[in-house]
Amino acid sequence: MAKYLPGIVVLLPIIGGLIIPLIKDNHRKIRCFYIESLVLVNTILVFMALMNNTVEALEVIRFTGDLSISFRIDGVSVVFAALIAFLWPLATLYSFEYMTKEKHEGIFFMFYTMTYGVTLGIAMAEDFITMYCFYEMLTLVTVPLVIHTLTREAILAARKYLYYSLGGAAFAFIGMIFIITYSTTNRFTYGGVLDMAKVGDKSSILLLIYVLTFMGFSVKAAMFPFCGWLPQAGVAPTPVTALLHAVAVVKSGAFAIIRITYFSFGADFVRGTWAQTVVMSFTIFTIVYGCSKALKETHLKRRLAYSTISNLSYILFGAALMTPLGLVGALSHLVFHAMMKISSFFCAGAIMHQTEKHYIHELDGLGRRMPVTFCIFTVSSLALMGVPSLAGFISKWNLATAAVESGTKLAYIGIGALLISALLTAIYMMSIVMRAFEPGNDFNDERIKEYKDPNILMLLPLVIFTIMIVVFGLHSQPFVDYFMQIAGL
Repeated sequence: MAKYLPGIVVLLPIIGGLIIPLIKDNHRKIRCFYIESLVLVNTILVFMALMNNTVEALEVIRFTGDLSISFRIDGVSVVFAALIAFLWPLATLYSFEYMTKEKHEGIFFMFYTMTYGVTLGIAMAEDFITMYCFYEMLTLVTVPLVIHTLTREAILAARKYLYYSLGGAAFAFIGMIFIITYSTTNRFTYGGVLDMAKVGDKSSILLLIYVLTFMGFSVKAAMFPFCGWLPQAGVAPTPVTALLHAVAVVKSGAFAIIRITYFSFGADFVRGTWAQTVVMSFTIFTIVYGCSKALKETHLKRRLAYSTISNLSYILFGAALMTPLGLVGALSHLVFHAMMKISSFFCAGAIMHQTEKHYIHELDGLGRRMPVTFCIFTVSSLALMGVPSLAGFISKWNLATAAVESGTKLAYIGIGALLISALLTAIYMMSIVMRAFEPGNDFNDERIKEYKDPNILMLLPLVIFTIMIVVFGLHSQPFVDYFMQIAGL
C-alpha cells in the first residue's frame, strides 16, 4: 500500500476536485464539508506516505524507453510535500468564509483543490520529465483561478501569467532534453546525473543550457526580469494569491531550481563557472529590486507581492551558492517564508473582506478595530524582517552562513543584499503596522467603528500560522538538522 500512496495523493484531489461543481450552490454547507474532508483525507495520506517512505519508485505511465511518469519520495520531496499538505487544509478553511462574497464558488474550488494534487505531483516527481509535466499542468489549473473574477484586470493578469509561464516552460523543456540526452539516469540524484563521458567537450553548451533552464523555472519563482506577472496576479481572490505567493506556484519554481541545480546538472558541475556568476547575479539583484518596488507600492496586496519577489530570490540565492549549506539555507527559507507570507496575505485578505479597503493609506486606525488580525500581521512582518526568535531570522542566518562559507566575492555581495532587504522590509512592513495602530491624534475613530475582526474560519488558520512562525524561530534545530541530512552534512 505504501508504494502506491504517492500516486493516490496526487490523483485524489484532481479527481475529487472534478466532482465539486456538481454540488449545487444551494447545498453550500455540503460542498464545503466535502471539500474540507477531501483535503484533510489527502493530507493524512500525504503524511502517511512520507512516514512510510520507500526508495522504490511508483511508475504510473510509461511513454517509451526510459520516459515515464513516476513518483518517488526523497528528502526534498518530504520537505515540499509536507509544507503543501500542512498549508492546504488551513487555506481551504479560510477560503470558505472569504468566498462568500465571490461568485462561481464551485468552479473556483474545483481548480483550487486540483492544484493541491498537481503541486504534490511536482514535489514527488521521480525525474525531470514527471516534474515538467506537472509543472505545465500547474499553469493550466491556476490560470482559471487568476481569471476567476472575470474583470478586465483579471483577464489581463491571467493572460500575462499564461504567456510568462509558457515562455519559461519552453526554456525548461530545452533543459529536460539535454538532461535526458547526457545523463546516466533519469532519476533525480543528489550530486547530479550528468555522464561526463557523454558530455566530453560540450561543457560550455551544457552550462548555457543550465542558465536557460534556471531562467525558465525562475519565471514561476518571479525572478527579475520575469516577475511582472506576480503583482498583477493579485487581482485574484486572496486565497489564490496567498497560495500563489506562498506555496503552489512560486515555491514550485524555486523547488524546480533546487532540483535541477543539485539533482540534475549537479552543483559541482556548475560551481565556479560563469553560469553560476550569471544566475547568482540575477538573484542578488532581484532581492534588492523586489524590496525597492515594495517600498514605493501603495496597494496592500501588490506591496506584499513585491515582497514575495524579493524573498523568493533568497531561496534562489541559496540554491545558486551551490554548496551543501546553500541547500540548507534554500530549504529553510522555502519552508519558513511560506508560513510568514501566507500569514501576511491572509491578514490582507481579512482586511479587504471586512472593510473592502485595498490601499495602505486607507488602513489608518484599523488595528484598533481588528486587533487580532493586525497583531498577527505584525508578527509576520517582524518575521519577514528577520527579528530573532522568529522563523525569518533562522532562514536568513542559514543563508548568510552559507554565503560566508562559500567565500566568494559575489556571495559577500549577496550578504549585503540580504542586509539591505532587511532594512527595506522593516520600512515597508512596519509602516503598515504603525498606520493601523497609531493613525495620529487627529484621527476620527467614528469613521471605522463598524469594522471588526473576521470570524473563526479566517482567524483559526492565521493563529496556527503565527504559532508556527514562533515555533520555527524558537525550535528550528530539528528542521535544520533534517535539511542538513538532505544536504549530506
